[in-house]
Amino acid sequence: MALSFSINAIISSQHQVEGNFRNTKGLQNVKNLVNAIGVPSIASSPHESLRKGNWVKLICGASFEDVADIRNLSLVYTLAGVDCIDCAADASVVTAVSQGIEAAREILPIRRPWTMISVNDDEDLHFRKAEFDPEDCPLDCTRPCEIVCPADAILLEGKRSKAEVSHGTSNPGGFKGGVITERCYGCGRCFPVCPYDKIRVVTYVRDAAATAELLKRDDVDAVEIHTSGRQTTLFKELWDGLKDSVKHLRLVAVSMIHALIPESFLKISS
Repeated sequence: MALSFSINAIISSQHQVEGNFRNTKGLQNVKNLVNAIGVPSIASSPHESLRKGNWVKLICGASFEDVADIRNLSLVYTLAGVDCIDCAADASVVTAVSQGIEAAREILPIRRPWTMISVNDDEDLHFRKAEFDPEDCPLDCTRPCEIVCPADAILLEGKRSKAEVSHGTSNPGGFKGGVITERCYGCGRCFPVCPYDKIRVVTYVRDAAATAELLKRDDVDAVEIHTSGRQTTLFKELWDGLKDSVKHLRLVAVSMIHALIPESFLKISS
């Protein structure tokens, strides 16, 4: 890609999708940068890029749900010319992607990338979170989990002083905070570094009925189904749960590890 820049737009709430996005200082900086250096013209459609084998996809993360970061990433990578933005199967996340795309298209009349949501039929490394109780952490812990987290999804603050602990407090812990759930995307870096083995893995499966409703949205173009391939039963249950909602899509992709899924399950619309 010929375009390379960064954005530091500040949005007050990570949980609030609707915000004063278009008036932030960071957005104005992006506009100024685009006006100064320009953006290369992109003529091919995402479908044509896929057919030619030069498809470029931004992967926000199947478990990453920080709407402020996702909105900013979608803006930047739309301007950079990606063909697809892959995100969590969550309504607020999809809305954040759409807001970022439209903000980019207001800066420059660039073609719209497809929005893809990721779902799973069984336990999958892409669909997990870290979890622990910060009050169980010893107060003198060096907090290596906080240091190694690439998403800044762990924040620990002292709740009691060491003096309070040394004067007869039964629990030698006393942190507050912990894992910021929407920022954690389950990379696993924190699991082995905890010196007290306090961090747990929480896995989940996206709800098929909720996913089916998301697929009907005008701003969702594709779905990626993650499956282990060890058996087709769970895949078929998910596929049946999606029902006719896949007819609204431009693309259905399957990511698998082992055995193949029968072609009769798959449908791709042109």
